[in-house]
Amino acid sequence: MTDVVIFGAGGQLGLELKMTQPSACRAVYATRAEVDIADAEQVTRYLDSANPSTIINAAAYTAVDRAEEEPERAAAANAAGPRNLVAWATGSGARLIHVSTDFVFDGSAGEPYKPSDEPRPLGVYGETKLEGERAVLSAAAGHIVLRTGWVYSRHGVNFVKTMLRLMNEREQLSVVEDQIGTPTWARELASICWALRDNTACSGIYHWSDSGACSWFDFALAIQEEALTLGLIDKRASVLPIPAKQYPTPATRPSYSVLDKTDTRAALGYSGRPWRHALRDMLVDMKHTNKDQNT
Repeated sequence: MTDVVIFGAGGQLGLELKMTQPSACRAVYATRAEVDIADAEQVTRYLDSANPSTIINAAAYTAVDRAEEEPERAAAANAAGPRNLVAWATGSGARLIHVSTDFVFDGSAGEPYKPSDEPRPLGVYGETKLEGERAVLSAAAGHIVLRTGWVYSRHGVNFVKTMLRLMNEREQLSVVEDQIGTPTWARELASICWALRDNTACSGIYHWSDSGACSWFDFALAIQEEALTLGLIDKRASVLPIPAKQYPTPATRPSYSVLDKTDTRAALGYSGRPWRHALRDMLVDMKHTNKDQNT
């Protein structure tokens, strides 16, 4: 019997889950090429074979802007996928930890969003993620929805890596200053997933991101300062703050999506780390990994 099956193994969180897997845990990892969670038959065959006691769903359609043009694809991964997973889990007595997003909120709050706050997504991505949440929460008790936001790591495509590339390529770049949230290192998020898996008393909705809050502009400045110190970039670009209306995108993003993590901290006995500290550690990890790959 497998302890845990992780879907979305090729993504940022899936890769960090593998890196932080507890030594005593028997886990298997499935990429989208191996299992399309939107395909109920594939899900059933795979899970029947693995027979896990816990499922962690890190798979999702996360192309926020493209989702406006591809709502069916977004709904397949973000709504139908979790529905298939929770159906198998509930029927087999397994527990599902489903990772969701701060984009289920509209950004109108003046204080961090609590798990109990009413979701009001602004676009297709948030709407389909909310559908997935509701599928998980409407099933038998014991399953978990874990909301997060602004996830980054040294893997894949994300804001940090994009900023590093642009800062190396350009003398000047503009970054939105009036959208506020909290960066989340995928490795910290992975640790929270494992901790929730170990705490069988946890169920329902939980929130997690690193500690604090910032704008995308603040985040970009921090990336530049840390990257210059570490030698990941060799020059300082001029970073200009702009309002979101000057950077129109197909999908409307929440202007404020800070998450209240009080319940998660209490349940797990872990207060988390400031986002700036986590960013620094990720960049150090990136530097060492690049050095090892080049030797």
